[in-house]
Amino acid sequence: MPINLDAIGTESDPHESSWDSKDCLLYSLGVGAGADDPTGSELEFTTENTKDVIQKALPTMCVVLGATGGGGPLSHLGNVDYSKMVHGEQGVILHKPLPTSATVRSTSKISNIYDKGKAALVILETTATDIADNQPMFTNISKLFFRGEGGWGGDRGPTDKFEFPERGPDHTISYQTRSDQALLYRLNGDRNPLHSDPSFAALGGFPKPILHGLCTYGFTGRALLHAICDNDPRRFRSMEGRFSSPVMPGEKLEIRIWIDGEQIKFKTLASDRVVFDNGLLTTK
Repeated sequence: MPINLDAIGTESDPHESSWDSKDCLLYSLGVGAGADDPTGSELEFTTENTKDVIQKALPTMCVVLGATGGGGPLSHLGNVDYSKMVHGEQGVILHKPLPTSATVRSTSKISNIYDKGKAALVILETTATDIADNQPMFTNISKLFFRGEGGWGGDRGPTDKFEFPERGPDHTISYQTRSDQALLYRLNGDRNPLHSDPSFAALGGFPKPILHGLCTYGFTGRALLHAICDNDPRRFRSMEGRFSSPVMPGEKLEIRIWIDGEQIKFKTLASDRVVFDNGLLTTK
């Protein structure tokens, strides 16, 4: 059965969820904050009781918040094979700085489905509203490729050309991931055994469990926050990019950042291969 195009526009019921200081600390540690911080510049993200330091949340933490549960709108796609789904791209929009504790009401919707020939591209958007003031807090945009579900002759979607400047990056930041990074990051909610069970990873053709793509996303976001936003989450407006290769826990990540006119572009490498590409950051 082909993918159900009537799922476009389908929205979930509103769902409330909360987080607190401890959740923020766990996320920060999960994306490497504090691992190599001799000056204490990340104490505001990794502690809640340091003298003269006010705890803050990393902006990219919103990728693990606001899930609507129960499969949400994706349950309307029909009889698709989720084992062939690939998380292709991820974007976040911060409508206001992420607090260290809050309750939000989230709704998810399938904003579009594109025909990529060998795959269907499903755009899933989740917007979380702060129940304290009924104002939007953040939006997560996930682009999911369902292999084998394309080819119906539909709209292929936008094909924006992305080019990096033909020069060296303006900033290069390197982070060493831990051999147990995936085991730590999974405590934020993603318990997919691909990231923890060697036998399950082997079924996918991997020699060992791989790192969560959203963990690489968080490491990259930290680099952008420090290099471009002067550690101030209020300046971190949005971040987007494409996952291009898996990362093995223990690999070193190198984030290369270009200031290209009014655009901030970036890519992340591991062992000389690009693992996160076509990155764009906007600031306030």
